Amino acid sequence: MRIPIIAGNWKMHKTAAESAAFVKELASALAPYANVERVVCPTFVALAGVADALRGTGVMVGAQNVSAAESGAYTSQIAVGMLEGLAEYVIIGHSEVRQYLGETDAMINAKAKLLLAHGLKPIIACGESLEINQAGGTDAHVRGQIVAAFEGIAAAALPKVVVAYEPIWAIGTGLNASPEFAQQVIGSVIRGTLTSLYNAEAAAQVRIQYGGSVKPGNMAEYMSQPDIDGALVGGASLAVADFTTLVSIAAEVKGA
Repeated sequence: MRIPIIAGNWKMHKTAAESAAFVKELASALAPYANVERVVCPTFVALAGVADALRGTGVMVGAQNVSAAESGAYTSQIAVGMLEGLAEYVIIGHSEVRQYLGETDAMINAKAKLLLAHGLKPIIACGESLEINQAGGTDAHVRGQIVAAFEGIAAAALPKVVVAYEPIWAIGTGLNASPEFAQQVIGSVIRGTLTSLYNAEAAAQVRIQYGGSVKPGNMAEYMSQPDIDGALVGGASLAVADFTTLVSIAAEVKGA
C-alpha cells in the first residue's frame, strides 16, 4: 500500500518566528497519525527554524522551490546543497512558479534530477489552466508535463518522487475538480503515462496527490479515490485544526 502523504504549501505566509511557533503546536496535534506522511513547506527564511522545531517529531519539512544550478552567481536563488539537512521534500513545477518565474518543463526536469542526486525528494506539480480544461485539452497537457518531468529519471528513483495534480483553475479560487475528474486525471493520465514510460509496477510506486481548494469538507471524497494518495494543501494548511483534520481523514479513509 502506498503511504498517504499530506503536504502543506504555506506559500508566502508566516514569518520565521510565527512558523516555528506554529509547527510546535502542529507537531503535537499530528502525533497520533504517524502512518501518514506529514510535510510542511514554509518560506525559505523559516526553513531552519521549522526544521529545528520538528526534529524528532516525524513531521517532515519541504522547501517551496530550488535552483536548477548547483551553485554560482544566481542572485536570490537557493541551491540544492543549502537544503540538505533542512528539508526532505522540495516542491517543483508549481503553477505559480511556472507563471511568475517563467519556469519551463525542461527546468523542472533538471531540478527533479538534481534533487534526486542529492537525496532530496521532489514533489512535481502539474496541472492545466481553465482555458485548456474548457477546451478539452487537460489530458494532453498533463501528459506532456509528466513526460517532460520524468525524462531521464530511472525507474529505481520512482518511489522517491511525488506528483501533485493541481488544476490551476482550482488553486485558491474556491473551485475544485470533482473527485471523479481528479481520479480520472491522476489514475488514467498521470499513472497511465508513467506506466507507458516505465511499467505498471514502477508506476504503482509513485504517490500522486490532488491539490486545489482541498479542505476538511471535501477531503474524504478525494481520499476515497484509489489513485489519489494524498493532498498538496494551500490555505487549509495554515491552521492547526484544519491541517490536522485533513491528515486524520486521510488516515481513516486510507486505513493508515
